[in-house]
Amino acid sequence: MKKIVSLLFVVLFMMVCSGSAFAYEAVVGPSGVLKYDKEKSYGGYTLFAPLPSKITYLIDMEGNVVHTWKADYTPGYFAMLLPNGNLLRGANYGKSPVSVGGSAGGVQEFDWNGNLVWEYKMLTKTEIQHHCFDRMPNGNTLILGWEMKTIDEAIARGRDPKSIPPSIYERGNNHTGFWVDFVREVDKAGNTVWEWHVWDHIGTGPHQFDINYYLPKAVGKLYGDFDWTHFNTSEYIPESDHVLLNSRNFSEFYLINHKTGQMEYRWGNPSAYGQGRKPSWFDNGDQKVFGSHNASYLGKGRFLVFDNGSERPEGNRSAVVEVDMTTNEIVWQYKTNMPNSFYAYRQGSCQRLPNGNTLITSTQSGHVFEVTKDKKLVWDFVSPIVGTDKTVCYFEDSPRPMGMPNTIHRSYRYGPDYPGLKDKDLSKKVPLADCPKFHEIYNTAK
Repeated sequence: MKKIVSLLFVVLFMMVCSGSAFAYEAVVGPSGVLKYDKEKSYGGYTLFAPLPSKITYLIDMEGNVVHTWKADYTPGYFAMLLPNGNLLRGANYGKSPVSVGGSAGGVQEFDWNGNLVWEYKMLTKTEIQHHCFDRMPNGNTLILGWEMKTIDEAIARGRDPKSIPPSIYERGNNHTGFWVDFVREVDKAGNTVWEWHVWDHIGTGPHQFDINYYLPKAVGKLYGDFDWTHFNTSEYIPESDHVLLNSRNFSEFYLINHKTGQMEYRWGNPSAYGQGRKPSWFDNGDQKVFGSHNASYLGKGRFLVFDNGSERPEGNRSAVVEVDMTTNEIVWQYKTNMPNSFYAYRQGSCQRLPNGNTLITSTQSGHVFEVTKDKKLVWDFVSPIVGTDKTVCYFEDSPRPMGMPNTIHRSYRYGPDYPGLKDKDLSKKVPLADCPKFHEIYNTAK
Protein backbone atom coordinates (compact mmCIF):
# COMPACT_ATOMS: atom_id res chain seq x y z
CA MET A 1 0.00 0.00 0.00
CA LYS A 2 2.80 2.38 0.92
CA LYS A 3 4.49 1.78 -2.43
CA ILE A 4 1.25 2.43 -4.32
CA VAL A 5 0.71 5.70 -2.46
CA SER A 6 4.28 6.70 -3.26
CA LEU A 7 3.78 5.96 -6.94
CA LEU A 8 0.55 7.94 -7.02
CA PHE A 9 2.39 10.83 -5.43
CA VAL A 10 5.02 10.69 -8.16
CA VAL A 11 2.37 10.54 -10.89
CA LEU A 12 0.66 13.63 -9.52
CA PHE A 13 4.03 15.30 -9.10
CA MET A 14 4.99 14.63 -12.70
CA MET A 15 1.66 15.89 -14.01
CA VAL A 16 1.88 19.11 -12.06
CA CYS A 17 5.53 19.72 -12.89
CA SER A 18 5.51 18.94 -16.59
CA GLY A 19 6.09 22.59 -17.49
CA SER A 20 9.38 23.40 -19.16
CA ALA A 21 11.09 25.51 -16.53
CA PHE A 22 9.68 24.29 -13.22
CA ALA A 23 11.33 21.68 -11.05
CA TYR A 24 10.38 20.91 -7.47
CA GLU A 25 11.37 21.42 -3.89
CA ALA A 26 10.04 18.79 -1.52
CA VAL A 27 10.77 17.14 1.82
CA VAL A 28 10.72 13.80 -0.02
CA GLY A 29 11.81 13.45 -3.64
CA PRO A 30 12.36 10.49 -6.00
CA SER A 31 15.65 9.46 -7.61
CA GLY A 32 16.63 7.98 -10.97
CA VAL A 33 15.50 9.16 -14.42
CA LEU A 34 12.42 11.29 -13.78
CA LYS A 35 11.76 12.41 -17.34
CA TYR A 36 12.96 11.25 -20.76
CA ASP A 37 11.81 12.82 -24.02
CA LYS A 38 13.37 10.48 -26.55
CA GLU A 39 12.60 12.66 -29.57
CA LYS A 40 14.04 15.93 -28.26
CA SER A 41 16.93 14.77 -26.04
CA TYR A 42 20.44 14.00 -27.25
CA GLY A 43 20.52 10.23 -26.99
CA GLY A 44 23.63 8.62 -25.64
CA TYR A 45 25.35 7.77 -22.40
CA THR A 46 25.97 9.89 -19.31
CA LEU A 47 29.21 9.59 -17.36
CA PHE A 48 29.43 10.63 -13.72
CA ALA A 49 31.60 9.94 -10.68
CA PRO A 50 29.59 10.39 -7.46
CA LEU A 51 31.70 12.19 -4.88
CA PRO A 52 31.02 9.66 -2.08
CA SER A 53 31.86 6.68 -4.32
CA LYS A 54 34.95 5.00 -5.76
CA ILE A 55 32.95 3.89 -8.79
CA THR A 56 32.47 5.83 -12.03
CA TYR A 57 29.23 5.08 -13.88
CA LEU A 58 28.21 5.17 -17.52
CA ILE A 59 24.42 5.02 -17.82
CA ASP A 60 22.00 5.01 -20.72
CA MET A 61 19.10 7.41 -21.14
CA GLU A 62 16.80 5.24 -19.00
CA GLY A 63 19.25 5.11 -16.11
CA ASN A 64 20.63 1.63 -16.74
CA VAL A 65 24.32 1.06 -16.03
CA VAL A 66 26.18 -0.07 -19.16
CA HIS A 67 29.71 0.19 -17.77
CA THR A 68 31.61 1.01 -14.58
CA TRP A 69 35.18 1.64 -13.48
CA LYS A 70 36.27 1.03 -9.88
CA ALA A 71 39.18 2.95 -8.34
CA ASP A 72 40.96 2.91 -5.00
CA TYR A 73 40.02 6.51 -4.25
CA THR A 74 36.99 8.76 -4.35
CA PRO A 75 37.01 11.18 -7.31
CA GLY A 76 38.83 14.43 -7.36
CA TYR A 77 36.39 15.71 -8.60
CA PHE A 78 35.10 14.16 -11.83
CA ALA A 79 35.94 11.86 -14.75
CA MET A 80 35.95 12.15 -18.53
CA LEU A 81 35.92 9.54 -21.30
CA LEU A 82 38.82 9.92 -23.72
CA PRO A 83 38.53 9.31 -27.50
CA ASN A 84 40.54 6.07 -27.10
CA GLY A 85 37.97 4.66 -24.66
CA ASN A 86 40.08 5.22 -21.55
CA LEU A 87 38.80 7.00 -18.46
CA LEU A 88 40.65 10.05 -17.13
CA ARG A 89 39.67 10.61 -13.51
CA GLY A 90 40.77 12.80 -10.63
CA ALA A 91 41.96 10.97 -7.51
CA ASN A 92 41.38 12.21 -3.99
CA TYR A 93 44.31 10.62 -2.16
CA GLY A 94 43.44 12.19 1.18
CA LYS A 95 45.87 13.75 3.69
CA SER A 96 45.67 17.09 1.92
CA PRO A 97 47.74 19.97 3.34
CA VAL A 98 44.83 22.32 2.57
CA SER A 99 41.19 22.11 3.64
CA VAL A 100 39.79 24.07 0.73
CA GLY A 101 37.06 22.29 -1.23
CA GLY A 102 38.36 20.76 -4.45
CA SER A 103 41.71 19.52 -3.15
CA ALA A 104 42.47 16.03 -4.46
CA GLY A 105 46.08 15.15 -5.27
CA GLY A 106 46.33 13.67 -8.71
CA VAL A 107 44.96 12.24 -11.94
CA GLN A 108 44.59 8.60 -12.98
CA GLU A 109 43.87 6.99 -16.35
CA PHE A 110 42.14 3.63 -16.63
CA ASP A 111 41.57 1.52 -19.71
CA TRP A 112 38.09 0.22 -20.58
CA ASN A 113 38.65 -2.87 -18.45
CA GLY A 114 39.55 -0.85 -15.37
CA ASN A 115 43.32 -1.27 -15.46
CA LEU A 116 45.36 1.71 -14.26
CA VAL A 117 47.53 2.73 -17.23
CA TRP A 118 48.77 6.20 -16.19
CA GLU A 119 48.97 8.26 -13.02
CA TYR A 120 50.27 11.68 -12.03
CA LYS A 121 50.49 12.71 -8.36
CA MET A 122 50.76 16.29 -7.17
CA LEU A 123 50.56 16.10 -3.41
CA THR A 124 53.24 17.63 -1.20
CA LYS A 125 53.37 20.10 1.68
CA THR A 126 53.71 22.98 -0.80
CA GLU A 127 51.58 21.97 -3.79
CA ILE A 128 48.46 19.94 -4.54
CA GLN A 129 46.35 19.13 -7.57
CA HIS A 130 42.78 20.33 -7.27
CA HIS A 131 39.51 20.31 -9.22
CA CYS A 132 40.48 20.01 -12.88
CA PHE A 133 42.51 18.42 -15.64
CA ASP A 134 42.29 18.11 -19.42
CA ARG A 135 43.86 15.77 -21.96
CA MET A 136 45.40 17.75 -24.81
CA PRO A 137 45.49 16.65 -28.49
CA ASN A 138 49.25 15.98 -28.28
CA GLY A 139 48.72 13.49 -25.44
CA ASN A 140 49.90 15.83 -22.71
CA THR A 141 47.72 16.51 -19.68
CA LEU A 142 46.83 19.93 -18.33
CA ILE A 143 46.56 19.86 -14.53
CA LEU A 144 45.30 22.53 -12.13
CA GLY A 145 47.16 22.98 -8.86
CA TRP A 146 47.67 25.13 -5.79
CA GLU A 147 51.10 26.23 -4.62
CA MET A 148 51.78 27.49 -1.11
CA LYS A 149 53.04 31.07 -0.58
CA THR A 150 53.91 32.47 2.83
CA ILE A 151 52.30 35.51 4.40
CA ASP A 152 55.61 37.37 4.04
CA GLU A 153 55.70 36.54 0.32
CA ALA A 154 52.15 37.85 -0.09
CA ILE A 155 52.99 41.08 1.72
CA ALA A 156 56.07 41.48 -0.47
CA ARG A 157 53.81 41.23 -3.54
CA GLY A 158 51.56 44.01 -2.22
CA ARG A 159 48.92 42.35 -0.02
CA ASP A 160 47.69 44.63 2.76
CA PRO A 161 49.12 43.05 5.95
CA LYS A 162 46.14 44.30 7.96
CA SER A 163 43.88 42.01 5.93
CA ILE A 164 45.78 38.81 6.77
CA PRO A 165 45.16 36.74 9.90
CA PRO A 166 48.17 34.90 11.36
CA SER A 167 46.44 31.55 10.84
CA ILE A 168 43.08 29.94 10.08
CA TYR A 169 42.05 26.54 11.42
CA GLU A 170 39.63 24.82 9.08
CA ARG A 171 38.54 21.17 8.92
CA GLY A 172 41.59 19.63 10.55
CA ASN A 173 44.29 21.86 9.04
CA ASN A 174 45.96 24.95 10.43
CA HIS A 175 46.56 27.28 7.47
CA THR A 176 49.36 29.83 7.74
CA GLY A 177 49.88 30.78 4.11
CA PHE A 178 48.24 31.39 0.75
CA TRP A 179 47.34 28.60 -1.67
CA VAL A 180 47.68 30.15 -5.11
CA ASP A 181 46.51 28.68 -8.42
CA PHE A 182 48.79 27.47 -11.19
CA VAL A 183 48.51 25.20 -14.23
CA ARG A 184 51.00 22.50 -15.20
CA GLU A 185 51.25 20.64 -18.50
CA VAL A 186 52.90 17.23 -18.24
CA ASP A 187 53.82 14.71 -20.91
CA LYS A 188 53.14 10.97 -20.82
CA ALA A 189 56.32 10.41 -18.80
CA GLY A 190 55.16 12.92 -16.19
CA ASN A 191 57.69 15.57 -17.18
CA THR A 192 56.63 19.20 -16.85
CA VAL A 193 56.70 20.88 -20.27
CA TRP A 194 54.80 24.10 -19.49
CA GLU A 195 53.56 26.01 -16.45
CA TRP A 196 51.56 29.15 -15.78
CA HIS A 197 51.25 30.79 -12.35
CA VAL A 198 48.83 33.40 -11.03
CA TRP A 199 51.74 34.53 -8.83
CA ASP A 200 53.59 35.76 -11.91
CA HIS A 201 50.68 37.97 -12.97
CA ILE A 202 49.88 40.01 -9.87
CA GLY A 203 49.00 43.67 -10.33
CA THR A 204 46.10 46.06 -10.75
CA GLY A 205 46.01 46.18 -14.55
CA PRO A 206 43.30 44.73 -16.78
CA HIS A 207 45.43 41.62 -17.48
CA GLN A 208 46.57 41.01 -13.92
CA PHE A 209 45.22 39.66 -10.62
CA ASP A 210 44.78 42.19 -7.82
CA ILE A 211 46.18 40.63 -4.66
CA ASN A 212 43.98 42.94 -2.61
CA TYR A 213 40.77 41.81 -4.28
CA TYR A 214 39.20 39.16 -2.09
CA LEU A 215 35.82 37.93 -0.93
CA PRO A 216 34.26 39.10 2.34
CA LYS A 217 35.32 36.95 5.26
CA ALA A 218 31.70 36.04 5.97
CA VAL A 219 31.61 34.00 2.75
CA GLY A 220 34.05 31.45 4.21
CA LYS A 221 36.95 31.26 6.63
CA LEU A 222 39.57 30.77 3.92
CA TYR A 223 37.96 32.49 0.93
CA GLY A 224 38.94 36.04 1.80
CA ASP A 225 42.50 35.16 2.68
CA PHE A 226 44.47 31.99 1.96
CA ASP A 227 42.10 30.55 -0.67
CA TRP A 228 42.55 33.67 -2.79
CA THR A 229 41.52 33.06 -6.43
CA HIS A 230 40.17 29.48 -6.30
CA PHE A 231 40.24 28.30 -9.92
CA ASN A 232 38.04 25.37 -10.97
CA THR A 233 38.54 25.09 -14.76
CA SER A 234 41.56 24.26 -16.90
CA GLU A 235 40.70 23.53 -20.53
CA TYR A 236 42.93 23.64 -23.60
CA ILE A 237 41.58 25.26 -26.79
CA PRO A 238 43.48 23.73 -29.75
CA GLU A 239 42.19 26.04 -32.49
CA SER A 240 43.69 29.15 -30.89
CA ASP A 241 46.34 27.65 -28.57
CA HIS A 242 44.78 29.16 -25.46
CA VAL A 243 44.22 27.82 -21.97
CA LEU A 244 40.79 28.56 -20.52
CA LEU A 245 40.68 29.13 -16.75
CA ASN A 246 37.87 30.06 -14.38
CA SER A 247 38.02 31.63 -10.92
CA ARG A 248 35.20 30.99 -8.48
CA ASN A 249 36.29 33.72 -6.06
CA PHE A 250 36.87 36.38 -8.74
CA SER A 251 33.79 35.16 -10.67
CA GLU A 252 35.59 35.40 -14.01
CA PHE A 253 36.94 33.20 -16.77
CA TYR A 254 40.21 33.91 -18.59
CA LEU A 255 41.93 33.16 -21.88
CA ILE A 256 45.67 32.59 -21.40
CA ASN A 257 47.97 32.56 -24.42
CA HIS A 258 49.72 29.19 -24.30
CA LYS A 259 52.83 30.60 -26.02
CA THR A 260 53.29 33.91 -24.18
CA GLY A 261 51.49 33.20 -20.90
CA GLN A 262 49.63 36.50 -21.13
CA MET A 263 46.00 36.93 -20.16
CA GLU A 264 44.26 38.07 -23.33
CA TYR A 265 40.62 38.06 -22.24
CA ARG A 266 38.56 38.01 -19.06
CA TRP A 267 34.83 38.11 -18.46
CA GLY A 268 32.43 38.03 -15.53
CA ASN A 269 33.38 40.63 -12.97
CA PRO A 270 34.97 43.94 -14.04
CA SER A 271 35.15 45.15 -10.44
CA ALA A 272 37.89 42.54 -9.86
CA TYR A 273 40.26 44.81 -11.78
CA GLY A 274 38.86 48.23 -10.90
CA GLN A 275 36.33 48.57 -13.70
CA GLY A 276 32.56 48.94 -13.50
CA ARG A 277 30.26 49.08 -10.49
CA LYS A 278 30.88 46.75 -7.58
CA PRO A 279 27.99 44.73 -6.21
CA SER A 280 26.20 46.36 -3.29
CA TRP A 281 23.11 45.85 -1.17
CA PHE A 282 20.45 44.25 -3.44
CA ASP A 283 22.38 45.38 -6.54
CA ASN A 284 24.58 43.10 -8.63
CA GLY A 285 26.44 46.09 -10.01
CA ASP A 286 28.27 45.21 -13.23
CA GLN A 287 29.20 41.73 -12.01
CA LYS A 288 27.66 39.14 -14.34
CA VAL A 289 28.15 35.82 -12.51
CA PHE A 290 28.71 34.84 -8.89
CA GLY A 291 30.88 31.93 -7.76
CA SER A 292 31.05 30.48 -11.30
CA HIS A 293 32.32 27.04 -12.37
CA ASN A 294 33.14 24.96 -15.44
CA ALA A 295 33.71 27.47 -18.22
CA SER A 296 34.00 25.74 -21.61
CA TYR A 297 34.68 26.89 -25.15
CA LEU A 298 31.93 26.41 -27.76
CA GLY A 299 33.76 27.74 -30.81
CA LYS A 300 33.34 30.99 -32.78
CA GLY A 301 34.21 33.12 -29.76
CA ARG A 302 31.47 31.75 -27.51
CA PHE A 303 31.73 30.23 -24.05
CA LEU A 304 29.43 28.35 -21.69
CA VAL A 305 29.65 29.05 -17.95
CA PHE A 306 27.91 27.59 -14.92
CA ASP A 307 26.81 30.60 -12.84
CA ASN A 308 26.26 29.34 -9.30
CA GLY A 309 24.64 32.63 -8.32
CA SER A 310 25.66 32.19 -4.69
CA GLU A 311 26.07 35.28 -2.47
CA ARG A 312 24.29 37.19 -5.24
CA PRO A 313 22.88 40.51 -3.96
CA GLU A 314 19.72 40.28 -6.06
CA GLY A 315 19.00 36.78 -4.77
CA ASN A 316 20.61 33.34 -4.87
CA ARG A 317 19.83 31.32 -7.98
CA SER A 318 21.89 29.30 -10.44
CA ALA A 319 21.98 29.68 -14.22
CA VAL A 320 23.91 28.54 -17.26
CA VAL A 321 25.05 31.38 -19.51
CA GLU A 322 26.45 31.52 -23.02
CA VAL A 323 28.81 34.45 -23.62
CA ASP A 324 29.91 36.04 -26.91
CA MET A 325 33.42 37.46 -26.43
CA THR A 326 33.05 39.76 -29.45
CA THR A 327 30.31 41.72 -27.65
CA ASN A 328 30.95 40.65 -24.02
CA GLU A 329 27.23 39.93 -23.78
CA ILE A 330 25.22 36.98 -22.55
CA VAL A 331 23.45 35.63 -25.67
CA TRP A 332 21.63 32.71 -24.03
CA GLN A 333 20.92 31.56 -20.51
CA TYR A 334 18.94 28.94 -18.68
CA LYS A 335 17.46 29.39 -15.23
CA THR A 336 14.28 28.04 -13.70
CA ASN A 337 11.23 30.20 -13.01
CA MET A 338 11.43 29.14 -9.37
CA PRO A 339 14.99 29.97 -8.18
CA ASN A 340 14.97 27.25 -5.53
CA SER A 341 14.30 24.62 -8.21
CA PHE A 342 17.82 24.91 -9.60
CA TYR A 343 20.49 26.15 -7.23
CA ALA A 344 23.99 24.76 -6.71
CA TYR A 345 25.57 26.64 -3.85
CA ARG A 346 29.02 25.40 -4.86
CA GLN A 347 30.39 23.33 -7.76
CA GLY A 348 28.23 22.45 -10.79
CA SER A 349 28.80 22.02 -14.52
CA CYS A 350 27.33 22.48 -17.99
CA GLN A 351 28.00 20.84 -21.37
CA ARG A 352 26.73 21.95 -24.77
CA LEU A 353 25.67 18.84 -26.68
CA PRO A 354 26.07 18.31 -30.44
CA ASN A 355 22.33 18.85 -31.10
CA GLY A 356 22.37 22.23 -29.33
CA ASN A 357 20.90 20.97 -26.05
CA THR A 358 22.70 21.62 -22.76
CA LEU A 359 23.46 19.08 -20.04
CA ILE A 360 23.50 20.65 -16.57
CA THR A 361 24.80 19.24 -13.29
CA SER A 362 23.44 20.77 -10.09
CA THR A 363 25.94 19.31 -7.66
CA GLN A 364 24.54 19.35 -4.16
CA SER A 365 21.29 17.60 -5.12
CA GLY A 366 22.96 15.09 -7.47
CA HIS A 367 20.71 16.51 -10.17
CA VAL A 368 21.63 16.15 -13.86
CA PHE A 369 19.22 17.43 -16.49
CA GLU A 370 19.09 18.33 -20.16
CA VAL A 371 17.37 21.33 -21.71
CA THR A 372 16.83 22.35 -25.31
CA LYS A 373 17.85 25.64 -26.89
CA ASP A 374 14.33 26.94 -26.24
CA LYS A 375 14.70 25.86 -22.58
CA LYS A 376 12.46 22.81 -22.54
CA LEU A 377 13.35 20.08 -20.05
CA VAL A 378 13.86 16.83 -21.97
CA TRP A 379 15.84 14.61 -19.56
CA ASP A 380 15.86 14.74 -15.79
CA PHE A 381 17.93 12.57 -13.45
CA VAL A 382 18.59 12.54 -9.71
CA SER A 383 21.39 10.22 -8.64
CA PRO A 384 20.29 7.54 -6.18
CA ILE A 385 23.88 6.81 -5.14
CA VAL A 386 24.78 7.90 -1.62
CA GLY A 387 27.91 5.77 -1.19
CA THR A 388 29.99 3.18 -2.97
CA ASP A 389 27.30 0.52 -2.72
CA LYS A 390 24.26 2.22 -1.23
CA THR A 391 21.33 3.65 -3.20
CA VAL A 392 18.03 5.24 -2.20
CA CYS A 393 14.80 5.70 -4.14
CA TYR A 394 13.50 8.67 -2.17
CA PHE A 395 15.46 11.49 -0.56
CA GLU A 396 14.24 13.02 2.64
CA ASP A 397 15.63 15.95 4.67
CA SER A 398 19.36 16.03 3.96
CA PRO A 399 21.79 15.33 6.80
CA ARG A 400 24.34 17.59 5.09
CA PRO A 401 24.25 21.38 5.42
CA MET A 402 25.00 22.03 1.73
CA GLY A 403 22.94 19.34 0.08
CA MET A 404 22.10 15.68 -0.22
CA PRO A 405 24.74 12.94 0.15
CA ASN A 406 24.51 12.10 -3.58
CA THR A 407 26.66 14.95 -4.91
CA ILE A 408 28.03 14.95 -8.47
CA HIS A 409 30.64 17.57 -9.30
CA ARG A 410 30.46 17.25 -13.08
CA SER A 411 28.90 14.92 -15.66
CA TYR A 412 29.34 14.35 -19.41
CA ARG A 413 27.06 13.01 -22.14
CA TYR A 414 28.59 10.97 -24.99
CA GLY A 415 26.72 10.07 -28.17
CA PRO A 416 26.67 6.51 -29.56
CA ASP A 417 29.08 7.67 -32.29
CA TYR A 418 31.69 8.99 -29.83
CA PRO A 419 35.09 7.45 -30.78
CA GLY A 420 35.69 6.27 -27.22
CA LEU A 421 32.60 4.04 -27.44
CA LYS A 422 33.43 2.47 -30.80
CA ASP A 423 33.28 -1.34 -30.69
CA LYS A 424 32.48 -1.28 -26.96
CA ASP A 425 29.91 -3.74 -25.63
CA LEU A 426 27.15 -1.66 -24.02
CA SER A 427 24.49 -4.36 -24.21
CA LYS A 428 24.66 -5.47 -20.57
CA LYS A 429 22.19 -3.15 -18.88
CA VAL A 430 21.78 -3.21 -15.11
CA PRO A 431 19.40 -0.88 -13.25
CA LEU A 432 21.32 1.74 -11.30
CA ALA A 433 19.02 1.13 -8.34
CA ASP A 434 16.05 -1.05 -7.52
CA CYS A 435 13.60 1.84 -7.81
CA PRO A 436 10.39 2.57 -9.73
CA LYS A 437 10.95 3.79 -13.29
CA PHE A 438 9.64 7.29 -12.75
CA HIS A 439 10.16 8.40 -16.35
CA GLU A 440 7.78 5.65 -17.50
CA ILE A 441 5.22 6.72 -14.90
CA TYR A 442 5.56 10.28 -16.19
CA ASN A 443 4.93 9.24 -19.80
CA THR A 444 1.90 7.19 -18.75
CA ALA A 445 0.47 10.08 -16.74
CA LYS A 446 0.69 12.63 -19.55
